Amino acid sequence: MILSGNKIKEEVENGNINIEPFYEDMLNPNSYNYHLGDTILEIEDDVIDPYVKCKVKEVKLTEDGYLIRPNKLYLASTKEKIGSKKYVTQLIGRSSVGRLGLFLQVTAPLGHVGCNHCWTLELRVVMPLRIYPNMRIGQVTFWKLYGKRDLLYDKGKYNNYLIPQVSMFYEEGVLDDIIGK
Repeated sequence: MILSGNKIKEEVENGNINIEPFYEDMLNPNSYNYHLGDTILEIEDDVIDPYVKCKVKEVKLTEDGYLIRPNKLYLASTKEKIGSKKYVTQLIGRSSVGRLGLFLQVTAPLGHVGCNHCWTLELRVVMPLRIYPNMRIGQVTFWKLYGKRDLLYDKGKYNNYLIPQVSMFYEEGVLDDIIGK
């Protein structure tokens, strides 16, 4: 079951959802609009090897914006620190931004219960697009969790970050994948 905008506000006030900073005018009927942080990582590798850490160029966004281009992968983060130990978060794009040709969080929109941080966002565009710090880039929804809630992701490898993070898939082990473990 997805929470309504009014229920999101109530749960923020009750401490069951964390959104910092929280602006009431960012509430939607069943989501909350989040903003783009001020740092992006541009992946510099011509070929991405999942077993090797990516080379990146860190870019600080300014009020002049930054032009992102097709056929490149960019990692950004939410301005807001978002999380809950009670609800499942789902970060998705806004239709207004999608209509600009920006693909946001296509493959990894689901967050784990217990995460509370600035979320890394995957950005891809179909044509050049200028992005700006603090732009309303996506929305987060909160879902009620059913079943026993004893596995919290508060110590996960991607938790507790304030800036975008590259994939840590390379730490998972080549040999295990090759031999099928």
